[in-house]
Amino acid sequence: RTFPLALDVGSGRGYIAQHLTKETIEKLIQVDIAENALKNALESEIPTVSVVADEEFLPFKEDTFDLVVSSLSLHWVNDLPKAFKEIHQVLKPDGVFIGAMFGGDTLYELRCSLQLAELEREGGFSPHVSPFTAVSDLGHLLSRAGFNTLTVDTDEIQVNYPGLFEIMEDLQGKCSMGESNCSWNRKPLLHRETMLAAAAIYKEMYGNSDGSVPATFQIFYMIGWKFHESQARPAQRGSATVSLADLAKIDGLI
Repeated sequence: RTFPLALDVGSGRGYIAQHLTKETIEKLIQVDIAENALKNALESEIPTVSVVADEEFLPFKEDTFDLVVSSLSLHWVNDLPKAFKEIHQVLKPDGVFIGAMFGGDTLYELRCSLQLAELEREGGFSPHVSPFTAVSDLGHLLSRAGFNTLTVDTDEIQVNYPGLFEIMEDLQGKCSMGESNCSWNRKPLLHRETMLAAAAIYKEMYGNSDGSVPATFQIFYMIGWKFHESQARPAQRGSATVSLADLAKIDGLI
């Protein structure tokens, strides 16, 4: 299937475009709220147009795109239901949304270690990692936005680091993920003693035998279609001509 016009939501520097071909995508619109990322976008063989915009307020007409993709950016969105509705609105009928986003178990080792260290050293804790969506909520959010024929899958990737400080440096580094907590009520800094305690807790609770520590990234993959009359639909309830009870007799029937 060829998609004449596609949209990459939260494109960053255009990493998805590097893996697309002209035989599949004829033209790609790249949208991100970070203007500097779009200015430094990577080159691709597909004609692309960059647009600075918020995922919750996509500046496109209804029924514009044949395909919308999004890779590991939707966890930054303030209003995820609104973003899904915007994506559904700009899709053409029989258009498809394919996305991936970080899930609720992402960095659970880091979050737990920081919370325990803060409770011990400071008598309370505040969030230091952005909140994530649970997989049980994702299907409901997509369905509520209007998508049908949904597919939701989950995967976990584990990366080993020398210690907690290397993880945090990687998360905050401009040349790597650039991920940290962007909540308004976040604590601006962590005390040195708390950080050292968190590093010790991390190694004690989750450390590997070789001295390294794991960091888990849970990723949700989702596919949702915008309704069209040509799409396959489930048969009416009660219209079946074969009973599941007959499965026990399948060998005899064959």
